[in-house]
Amino acid sequence: MGSGVLLHAGDVELTVDPADGCRVESLRIGGTEVLRGPENGKPFGCFPMVPWCGRTENGRFRDGDKVHQLPVNSPPHAIHGTGRDARWRTAARDEASASFTYELTSPWPYKGRVTQTFELTPDALTLSMGVETYDDSFPAQIGWHPWFRRNLGSGADVELAFEAAWQEERGDNHLPTGRRVDPRPGPWDDCFGMPDGVEVTLTWPRQLEIKVTSREEWVVVYDEQEAAVCVEPQTGPPNGLNTLPRLVTPVDPLEASTTWAWRRLS
Repeated sequence: MGSGVLLHAGDVELTVDPADGCRVESLRIGGTEVLRGPENGKPFGCFPMVPWCGRTENGRFRDGDKVHQLPVNSPPHAIHGTGRDARWRTAARDEASASFTYELTSPWPYKGRVTQTFELTPDALTLSMGVETYDDSFPAQIGWHPWFRRNLGSGADVELAFEAAWQEERGDNHLPTGRRVDPRPGPWDDCFGMPDGVEVTLTWPRQLEIKVTSREEWVVVYDEQEAAVCVEPQTGPPNGLNTLPRLVTPVDPLEASTTWAWRRLS
């Protein structure tokens, strides 16, 4: 954690490491860590997904008449973008907020800049991200991948609550088939649609409640691991570079945000 940037608000502490993909390493609320920490050489925490979210089929996406190949880092697909592997630059910071940037570069085929901002209060954290281009327009996605601890060390495991308009049917290749189905019971590694905005509540009974919200309408919920659950707001579904591209243009950057608001239950 030597390169981490520490933010404070009341009894809440947030640590962000710009050298490790601008990942949130730690979020401590009243002394309680809510994010999964490093295990077996894997950092976990909460990382940005940019310039794409989730899996891109076979690592390939089409932009007009061009087909681009991305590194297949989760065979047979490319997963979670390049931002989590980049070294970001600290652009501004004070006691409770900070902004970081990094330049898009190979293996991403387009030039541009990504900015991520953190704003901490005693009751909430807002994460914002933007992608801008210097030249060519290109498709992109923004999202966040937090690993919330399933158990905070005492008491019951976390409970998830949300109401989705639909669930993206997941194919054998782990990608949406393009068919929307009624939400199914978990466990999940699935994308859900919330056209009025993402709203998912995590409750650790008699301890803590965190409500994850975003104006975006897509969220991936992943709870197949014993140690943690993930609630991932994003600007499009997995494989969205191919199925639902959103263009970054010189006059129209791609921007998104999510807020985690918490309430102590004890």
